[in-house]
Amino acid sequence: MNPSERIDQLIAGITDWRGKTFAGVRKSILSADRGIVEEWKWMGSPVWYRDGMIAVANAHKGKVKLTFLYGAKLADPDKLFNAGLEGSARRAIDFLEGDKINERALKNLVRAAIEYNQSKLKKAPAGAGTKVGKSRKA
Repeated sequence: MNPSERIDQLIAGITDWRGKTFAGVRKSILSADRGIVEEWKWMGSPVWYRDGMIAVANAHKGKVKLTFLYGAKLADPDKLFNAGLEGSARRAIDFLEGDKINERALKNLVRAAIEYNQSKLKKAPAGAGTKVGKSRKA
């Protein structure tokens, strides 16, 4: 099974509100940029990449958590980040039951993460690799 199929299976197995929220988050991420690649990491976590890691998502009891690897470096004018605010690198969005996904703002945050990743690549020494993947949910 490829990573996108595993993520499909994960979402299908979450039969409460978290499954719909997870699916909506995923849709927003993938629609932010056509070059985004999905991976399956850390024993069952969907991860999205574009010129480096963007974010990882998990369904927890009572919430869906979307963690941006370099969230502390990103502008968040819509104040989506509501968890991990004390960290020096990561920031997260905890979606609780009844929360609506601000698709426009989430896409902008994903695009900001991609821009951040690309800016790091410009500073990287020649020959430094980036994450390349083959799977992407259409």
